[in-house]
Amino acid sequence: MAEPEHTVVNTNVKQKDPSKALVIAVTTRAIFNLEKEHKLYLEKGKEEYTRHQQANQDKPLPPGTAFAFIQAVQYVNEKILENNPAEKDLFDILVLSNNSPESGMRIINSAKHYGLEISKFCFVSDEDSTQYLKSHGVKLFLSADRTDVCNALQRGVSAALIFQQEVQAPSTPLRVVFDGDAVLFSNETDQVFQEQGLEGAVQYERVMEAVPMGEGPLKAFAMHLGKMREKFSQEESPIRTYLVTARSGRDMGIRAIKTLREWGLAIDEAFFMDGAPKGPILAQIQPHIFFDDSLHNIQGAQDVGVPSAWVP
Repeated sequence: MAEPEHTVVNTNVKQKDPSKALVIAVTTRAIFNLEKEHKLYLEKGKEEYTRHQQANQDKPLPPGTAFAFIQAVQYVNEKILENNPAEKDLFDILVLSNNSPESGMRIINSAKHYGLEISKFCFVSDEDSTQYLKSHGVKLFLSADRTDVCNALQRGVSAALIFQQEVQAPSTPLRVVFDGDAVLFSNETDQVFQEQGLEGAVQYERVMEAVPMGEGPLKAFAMHLGKMREKFSQEESPIRTYLVTARSGRDMGIRAIKTLREWGLAIDEAFFMDGAPKGPILAQIQPHIFFDDSLHNIQGAQDVGVPSAWVP
């Protein structure tokens, strides 16, 4: 696979080994708030947009939805290296952009301004920039473009759609919340629920209780996160993971817990909401990112200022 047309290696950052690292690719609109610029691009075209970005290249862009998540990931790297300076199992962040390198200078300068540990900036002019994800060993892709996310998922890369929103920057440690069905787990029970209603889904879960659920689109990312978490005692871990699912604990929680145990994935806290809104519990957890396949739940999270990523 060819390299993207322009990959700018950030020499201020120690380069990671992509075969060992947990590589996360973010688009510029996921990490910075570029809504005003994006509107200009759609209304006035590429040339006007490029002119604007060049004229403002020394003016840092405001943080976007995934910004606090990237900062928290950086904190985890610091803690891992404090424990073991030779450790290779680190987060590696790269920015994937449809900007030209000329208009991309503002992106690089903004990252520098905030002290973000981004190892590479890939400026891709192709319509579908997701074709380069696999060659960079990307394990999670965050984008503000729905087509991008669907393309990445089809290529077998964990991906989620970021919605631009005002985010309260939570403090460390890194807190990641996963929904269960169709995110961590496959959507098999969801499908039974659609066809046979709640009673049918509960019945199905009872019959299947001893059988681990299939893998969902974010399982691989969660497993790598879990592996990093194991480097620390629970008290000292710079990573906290949560399962917040619409399942009821009484009827449908057992299989979820057994599946996690079968996978060897330790989750810090699990909440079985039995269909209740997730917003209040998310407001309590204050995660850096919340992954869910339901737009209704994403909306509830956004209403309480929680950075949200939709897994279509």
